[in-house]
Amino acid sequence: MKTRITELFGIRHPIIQGGMHYVGFAELAAAVSDAGGLGIITGLTQKTPELLAREIARCRDMTDQPFGVNLTFLPAFTAPPYPEYIAAIREGGVKIVETAGRSPEQYMPALKAANIKVIHKCTSVRHSLKAESIGCDAVSVDGFECGGHPGEDDVPNMILLPRAADELKIPFVASGGMADARSLVAALAMGAEGINMGTRFIATKEAPVHDNVKRAIVAATELDTRLIMRTLRNTERVMRNKAVDHLIAIEREKGSSLKIDDIIEEVAGVYPKVMVNGDLDAGAWSCGMVVGLINDVPSVKELIDRIMADADRLIRGRLAALV
Repeated sequence: MKTRITELFGIRHPIIQGGMHYVGFAELAAAVSDAGGLGIITGLTQKTPELLAREIARCRDMTDQPFGVNLTFLPAFTAPPYPEYIAAIREGGVKIVETAGRSPEQYMPALKAANIKVIHKCTSVRHSLKAESIGCDAVSVDGFECGGHPGEDDVPNMILLPRAADELKIPFVASGGMADARSLVAALAMGAEGINMGTRFIATKEAPVHDNVKRAIVAATELDTRLIMRTLRNTERVMRNKAVDHLIAIEREKGSSLKIDDIIEEVAGVYPKVMVNGDLDAGAWSCGMVVGLINDVPSVKELIDRIMADADRLIRGRLAALV
C-alpha cells in the first residue's frame, strides 16, 4: 500500500509505532521496521544523550530499515538537554523524529539542518496547522480515544480526522483507537495517510515489557481507562487500577485546588515499576481505549501482516461490493 506517509518515510506499510515511555526500545522499534512499518525509539526513556546514542546503534544492528526517535518536549523547568539528544540522533544517522508535547519550533532549525523529517503529535486541528506552519513534514493527529495525553478539547477521531483533512496540506496519520485493519481503512477514508499505534504494540511478543502488562491489556475492555489530571489541564488517559482509583478520589476531594504535589506518588517514577517489574498498581500508566479491541499477543510481523491483509480484503471485498 502506497500513501504519502509510506513515500515520505520510505516504509512499506502506513503503520507507525508511537513513542512510548519504557516501551520504545530498540527491540520493538526494529521489529516494527523489519515488518514494514516505522519503528520508534523513545528518546527520553534513555536518561542521557549518550545512552540514546547506544540505543540507536543497537537498533541499527537489528534492522536495516528506516526507524525514528521520539522526542517529547517538556516544560522548561524540567527540560532535558535537547540539543545533545538531537546531536545523538543526527550522529546516529536517524532521519525521522516524532516530536510530542510542546511545540518543537525552537528545535526545528537543528532538525532540518540535519535533513531529519519531523512528524509532530497533535490533539487539535489548530495545533496541526501550527506544526505545518513551522515546517513539520507530517503530523500525527491524536483523537480523544488515545492513551496518554489527549489534550483538552475532547474531540474523537470521527470528527477530528476529517477536520484535519479539510485543513492540512501536509500528510497526517491517525492516532488513538487504532488497532486493526478496520482502523486503518477507516482512517484512510477520513483523509489520513496511515495510522499510529501505541497500546496495540505493547501487546506484542517483541514489546520489552513485563508479561503482566500484556495480560492486563488483553483482559481489559474499552471501559477500563480513566482520565486524570483534568483540573491541572494536563489530562492523561490511563489504565484503571488501585492507584488510579486513589488518585481520582484525591482529585474529587481537592477539586479546583488540586496541585501536582497532591498526586505525585501516583504519577512520578511509575513506568519502570509497571513496565519492568510488572507492578500494575504502582501508579498511573498511559493506556488507550483501544484495549477493548486487543485480544491477543502476536508477534509484530504477525500483527502488521494481518492488518495489511485484512485491509486489502476490506477494500477489495466488502467496500467494493457496496458500490
